[in-house]
Amino acid sequence: MLTTGTPVRNWAGNITFGAERWHRPSTIDELRRIVATARQVRVLGAGHSFSDIADTTGDLVRLDGLPRRVEIDPESATVTVGGGLRYADFCAEVHAAGFALANLASLPHITVAGAVATGTHGSGNGVPGLASSVAAIELIGPEGDPVRLSRAEDPERFAGAVVNLGALGPVTALTLDLERGYDVAQWVYTDVPLDAVLAGFDEVTGAGHSVSTFTDWRSGLGTIWLKRRLDRDGAGHPGTEWLGGRLADAPRHPIPGQPPESCTPQLGAPGPWYDRLPHFRLEFFQGEGDELQSELFVPRAAVRDAFAALTGLGDRIAPLLHVSEVRTVAADELWLSPSQGRDSVGFHFTWHRRPEAVLDVVAAIEERLLPLGARPHWGKVTAAEPAVIAARYDRFADFRRLVLDHDPVGRFRNAYVARLLDAGPS
Repeated sequence: MLTTGTPVRNWAGNITFGAERWHRPSTIDELRRIVATARQVRVLGAGHSFSDIADTTGDLVRLDGLPRRVEIDPESATVTVGGGLRYADFCAEVHAAGFALANLASLPHITVAGAVATGTHGSGNGVPGLASSVAAIELIGPEGDPVRLSRAEDPERFAGAVVNLGALGPVTALTLDLERGYDVAQWVYTDVPLDAVLAGFDEVTGAGHSVSTFTDWRSGLGTIWLKRRLDRDGAGHPGTEWLGGRLADAPRHPIPGQPPESCTPQLGAPGPWYDRLPHFRLEFFQGEGDELQSELFVPRAAVRDAFAALTGLGDRIAPLLHVSEVRTVAADELWLSPSQGRDSVGFHFTWHRRPEAVLDVVAAIEERLLPLGARPHWGKVTAAEPAVIAARYDRFADFRRLVLDHDPVGRFRNAYVARLLDAGPS
């Protein structure tokens, strides 16, 4: 157990955790004892959330001290990984065994359990969020009891338990679906008119396995990052000129003017999936970041109205912005997944760390996008009221019942979860 009087903050520094005690257990039994005797328990992963989703006034637990667990099952094409592991900790091992994950987030340094619990995603018309690859989940219940849920054995409850906001207890392991390994090549196109991106949105987002468009919403221009699976999409690119933009002749960083050394290889150089699907290299992890992030998931059918709304706010957005990224996410049926029931477009914003000014602009963006059906990312900055967020999800009342049945004493219910459960439909 680690006890400290020094305030500990999240990666971005905008949240100072209020935990009375900190723990880093070295065994599952130790973790079970911590849970069984605590008043309130939350788990901190990589600290890469920008909301207070992991905060607590009770006990805060890190799981990266547990024994390393990476179990690849070739027969079922799955890998079971410990809840404290980051994607960067095991992807190379999966690749060496001849397998791959269907997708990855832009940053490989986030924990698997944290990414899954908050509905984090990669990009691709045919690829749902990262939680969709979960086939089984192992938890510690409120009395310190081990609990296992699987898609095969209890599909209804399982669909509510995967994206769980940490409200079901510490996740000690997840079993993830795998597929055969593949290579990816990526290219960058600069100075693409946003009007062309929107007019050819299906062409743009369907041009590769993973496609992102970066912009500031004021210049009228975007930069497209195109990632193609060599086993499906072919090894070529659309040409030196595409949609009015130009093929970059040198590596680029998503944020204009930043050095590209931290980014995964570009210029069409083929490489394994885990070293191309993220935007950033495994070895370039920053211990803290001078930024804030927000994101809204809009139904794909509303993409034209969303572009118009954000372009109209460009003069307010751009001065506070490092960069904004547009990605597509396929529908899934996980109750609290931001893409539940619909193909979605994620509008992501990386802001300068100016909390009050950023929150004002986020509120203005949400005022325009929420009426289009937008859902805020669970782990990022939002100005939306809890009742408004809960109302976005058809199965929220079912999730509320699942949480209350599983944890009637509220051991895993911090302020973040309580706000949602109290505001949501019952």
